[in-house]
Amino acid sequence: MNPEPFLQLDRVIHEKGRLAIMSMLAASPELSFTELRDALEMTDGNLTSHVRTLQESGYVAIAKSFQDNRPLTTCSLTAKGRKAFAEYISLLEQIVQQTRPK
Repeated sequence: MNPEPFLQLDRVIHEKGRLAIMSMLAASPELSFTELRDALEMTDGNLTSHVRTLQESGYVAIAKSFQDNRPLTTCSLTAKGRKAFAEYISLLEQIVQQTRPK
C-alpha cells in the first residue's frame, strides 16, 4: 500500500467537524450558521471555532446581514474551498481504491 495519499490529506479539512461543514457547504450554495449548527449538532462555540479555521484557510466565506431585523450569518465555500474539498475527496478515493482486492 502506498502511504503517499495519506500524507497529502489536507489537515484543515480532515478534522471530522470541519469535514462535516465542508461536506454540507459543498452540497449547498450557502447555509446559515443556525442551519449548520442544528444539522451538525454542534455548539455555537465549536462551530464558530471550526468555521474560523476554515475561513482563515480561505476555504469558507462568511457573510453577515439582517433578515427580519435579526442578524443572519451565512457561510459558503470559496473557489479555493471547493477545489481543496474536491482534491481531498479524490485522495480519499485513491486510498479506498488501494484497499480493494484486485
